[in-house]
Amino acid sequence: MVGTLYLIPTPLSNEPIHYVMPDAVLQRVAEIAHFIVEHPKTARYFLKQTGCKLPLQQLDMQVLNEHTKSSDLLSLLEPLFAGHDVGLLSEAGCPAVADPGAGLVRLAHQKKIKVVPLVGPSSILLALMASGLNGQCFTFNGYLPIETDARIKKIVSLENLSMSHDQTQIFIETPYRNQKLLEQLIMTCRDSTDLCVASHLTAVSEAIHTQSIKEWRKKLPNIHKIPSIFLLHG
Repeated sequence: MVGTLYLIPTPLSNEPIHYVMPDAVLQRVAEIAHFIVEHPKTARYFLKQTGCKLPLQQLDMQVLNEHTKSSDLLSLLEPLFAGHDVGLLSEAGCPAVADPGAGLVRLAHQKKIKVVPLVGPSSILLALMASGLNGQCFTFNGYLPIETDARIKKIVSLENLSMSHDQTQIFIETPYRNQKLLEQLIMTCRDSTDLCVASHLTAVSEAIHTQSIKEWRKKLPNIHKIPSIFLLHG
């Protein structure tokens, strides 16, 4: 009998785990002995909080990250073919969403392996929910270009797309480049365009603000090195 691949969200902050994940999910995770993770150290820290039934040293952990080759994915599924359930963990938030894992999940479907997504925090959806921007039509764009001219061109393109389709444009950046991205958004976008900046989601220091670019220009927050989601609506 083939095992089940469980997609396990992990916390976005250091707040108590029961605040963001249901007990039923934690109980299910605690029964799994085989995991596919980005970083074993942080995975063990998370699994310790779930109350896993086996000693952490006895858990089977295989690594899946941005360096994993497509040709190696099938070997990661071997415990499933042996009848074991396997948990796919993200570093933070939902696996396979703005994180490695989509290729593995697609392969699992091809191999007729049951895939079960578990309930937990998604920074993208939490930010969209709280933004007040269009939640009926939206696009997640991942990371914008790093090079300045290409980034500005992309921002203009997303703003125009948002205006023409009434579509919320969502994107992220590496935390240490967040402040620069915010400044470029303020310099590039129209006064009337709405921008939401959602930072430190689920943490005590959580901050979510939506206002026009004109209003943002009056005072910018310091989000340097602070995990944030950006949502734009023209």
